[in-house]
Amino acid sequence: MTRSARKPAAKGDLERSVMEQLWDHPDGSSVRDVLEGLDSGLAYTTVMTVLDRLAKKGVVTRERDGRAWRYRPSASREEQTARVLRDALGELPAPQRREAMLHFLGESSPDELADLRAALAQLEADQPR
Repeated sequence: MTRSARKPAAKGDLERSVMEQLWDHPDGSSVRDVLEGLDSGLAYTTVMTVLDRLAKKGVVTRERDGRAWRYRPSASREEQTARVLRDALGELPAPQRREAMLHFLGESSPDELADLRAALAQLEADQPR
C-alpha cells in the first residue's frame, strides 16, 4: 500500500494525505479526484470538508469548474515545508530557536547534514557580493 493510499490516522495526517494528492496533480483536482486518489474508504463529505478548511487556511486555492470546485496547492511541497519550519522556529526566542535547531541537526543523518551543507553553500554562492 502506498503512503497516500493508507487511511490517515489523525486530522493532520488526513490533511497531509490530501495535500500529497494535490501536489501529485498540480493542474487541479476535484473532491472526487482526491477521494479516489486516497483509496481510504473516507466519505466524500469528509474530503470536501478537509479541502474547504485548507482553502480557508490559504494552503490551497479553488476555482469553480462547472458545478464543482477544482483545488490546487497554493505552494509547492518544498515551499510549504519551508513555511511550516519558519513558522515553528519563528515562534521561539533566539536562544530556544538555536537549541531547537541543534536538537534537529543532532538527530539528522549524515545525508541530511550533507544536504544542509550543500544548501548553505548554494545560498552563499547566490548572495550578491
